[in-house]
Amino acid sequence: MRLRNVKNKEEILNQSKYLVRNPEKYIGQWKNTFYNDNPIYIEIGMGKGKFIIENAIKYPNINFIGIEKFDSVLARCLPKIPEGLKNLKIIRMDALNIEKVFSKEIDRIYLNFSDPWPKIRHHSRRLTSKVFLNKYDFIFKNYCEIFQRTDNQQLFIYSLESLSQNGYKLFNITFDLHNTSQEELITTEYEDKFSSKGMPIYSLEARK
Repeated sequence: MRLRNVKNKEEILNQSKYLVRNPEKYIGQWKNTFYNDNPIYIEIGMGKGKFIIENAIKYPNINFIGIEKFDSVLARCLPKIPEGLKNLKIIRMDALNIEKVFSKEIDRIYLNFSDPWPKIRHHSRRLTSKVFLNKYDFIFKNYCEIFQRTDNQQLFIYSLESLSQNGYKLFNITFDLHNTSQEELITTEYEDKFSSKGMPIYSLEARK
């Protein structure tokens, strides 16, 4: 995917109250940045932020952290955050470094429309590969909980297998989320785009 540049992205990033600089210094202490001991949910690859912003607004007693590695995407997300939202932080980082930023303090991970890395030699880069699941073991507080949504069937099937092989139990598996869910869903930008074209959305919840 080619990312369009944002002309004033550095200014947007520098002025944002929600973007956390030097996140490594908060490892093991993220609850202190929120001034409470509420659960912490993270979204890895948050894109333009629709999903995590709407969740933070709807669930004020949960702390949310969005992770994104591309400046241009962050510059599109940050201006959307309403002023005074106290339970949301944003981090610019590559998920490969996630265990350098969190330690035994995360309650849930959202993986929404992650890069499917279709080539076999790149499968270890998938966010549900054993490489990343091992990293997540380091950052979960007590109970491991991963929620995934994707439009990519191959990635979804891979995730079902990888999660099962690494000790997770799977719940609420669906191959067509928008036609089976009975609840009002908070969606991502990609999700809206794909579902509007009639494409199925695959979804799972994994716990161990």
